[in-house]
Amino acid sequence: MFFSVPAPQNEPVFTYQPGSTQRQQLQDALQELYGKHFEIPAIIGGEEVFTGSTDHCICPHDHQHKLATYHKTEEKEILRAIDAAVKARKDWEEMPFYHRSAIFLKAAELLSTKYRFLLNAATMLGQSKNAHQAEIDSACELIDFWRFNAYFAQKIYEQQPLISPKGEWNFTEYRALEGFIFALTPFNFTAIAGNLPTAPALMGNTVVWKPSGTAVYSGYFIMKILREAGLPDGVINFIPGSGATIGQHVMHSPHLAGIHFTGSTAVFNHIWKTTANNIHLYKSYPRIVGETGGKDFIFAHSSADVQALAVASLRGAFEYQGQKCSAASRLYIPQSIYDEWFSRISEMLDKLKMGDVRDFSNMINAVIDKKSFDNIKGYIDFAKESTEAEVIRGGNCDDSVGYFVEPTIIKTVNPRFKTMQEEIFGPVLTVYVYKDEDYESCLELCDTTSAYGLTGSIFSQDRKAICMAYNVLRHSAGNFYINDKPTGAVVGQQPFGGGRSSGTNDKAGSALNLQRWISARSIKETFVPAMDFDYPFMKQ
Repeated sequence: MFFSVPAPQNEPVFTYQPGSTQRQQLQDALQELYGKHFEIPAIIGGEEVFTGSTDHCICPHDHQHKLATYHKTEEKEILRAIDAAVKARKDWEEMPFYHRSAIFLKAAELLSTKYRFLLNAATMLGQSKNAHQAEIDSACELIDFWRFNAYFAQKIYEQQPLISPKGEWNFTEYRALEGFIFALTPFNFTAIAGNLPTAPALMGNTVVWKPSGTAVYSGYFIMKILREAGLPDGVINFIPGSGATIGQHVMHSPHLAGIHFTGSTAVFNHIWKTTANNIHLYKSYPRIVGETGGKDFIFAHSSADVQALAVASLRGAFEYQGQKCSAASRLYIPQSIYDEWFSRISEMLDKLKMGDVRDFSNMINAVIDKKSFDNIKGYIDFAKESTEAEVIRGGNCDDSVGYFVEPTIIKTVNPRFKTMQEEIFGPVLTVYVYKDEDYESCLELCDTTSAYGLTGSIFSQDRKAICMAYNVLRHSAGNFYINDKPTGAVVGQQPFGGGRSSGTNDKAGSALNLQRWISARSIKETFVPAMDFDYPFMKQ
């Protein structure tokens, strides 16, 4: 390889402290976007397509305010997007890696500078995140994905056969997959929405991208950045619309070569079944990469630092309104430290403010939409009515202005209570108090309670207890944290993904994920071929 991608560093995080230039620039961007109304087209083969079938992008914390009108794709546009991806594939795959990676490295620089505050503001308004959350997500993590992926890809391409005997040359070509990749992205992380289509594209694939209906707004700005960075027409085709409608056509295309998905376990299971049933249609076996749900845990030992545990519980469960696959959703805590923990977390919760993202004093904002609001409220109401649980903090829900759910703590006497097992995807933490002497058996309980295996953490100052949790919970979490909250994976530091019902564990933010989007070809060149057919043993 004639060039080297620079070894990346994680993008520095802006703090947006009062009086800072960055804070003012972000507030200006918020004011600008809030005062505008965009019309968002599909982008197919580089063309903006206005279908006439529309829906709205709203502010979840102010659901009467419409940020944009977006155009939904139907059969004609979906088939057109597939054709555009297929048509663009040959030229894109044959473009040298240097030039493909340069596009995404340029996109990272554009986001780091020119578009940072714009994309952060779009994420704040459209997905109801506060300034800190948007900065980590739509700026830093997405920048990191684009920079680190180029570096990891280069390392993959450098992996070549160890031996080429005298007179021969052996090498490996890493081809793109033969077809297009279908990227389905969620609402909760702008960085994921930016990474799922671009990671396969970096490796030479073309993509049909269906963004979440509640994150079309930020997705559109990502497309603007990529196009300004020089992404050729047809490499990534942006098609908002109904998942069922889009999936029906995409999943029946013989050119489907792979699926890059983040979303619910139920939807992923449906996708897997559909591809299996359609396997006879495809030109090759599609690569299926998915990160799905989680029922993530914090497990406390009696030796835990209670203040650190309380902070991790609050941040892990309630930041992002609990709308992250890694959010802490269940806590196992020994009897001996429960009262102190509850006192400390209650003191902190008393200071939390909830409201509009434009008020930087608010840590808690709104959940994404009415459907999520009703679902979360249903779990809280279930706990309120149960004889096996009680709501000990929060529990109030109000959707009159925005979809606000108060940070809620449920205490249960049943370790397999509904809210200890099922994913809620909201600011709800369920606590089970165990007897100190039952530490080991409770670890086993934690391991077997949930179908998921995404993230988890252990809090302890006792190394023997940590080691026991490390072993017992080996398959309970693809990302495991010691004395820290089970959230906040950083690209290049903690590659992210889980097993069991949490997905295929292909580790976004690492070379492991990128390897799924290539197909190796082994090539042997012989400089002086054999001229006789016989072998020495045949001589008389």
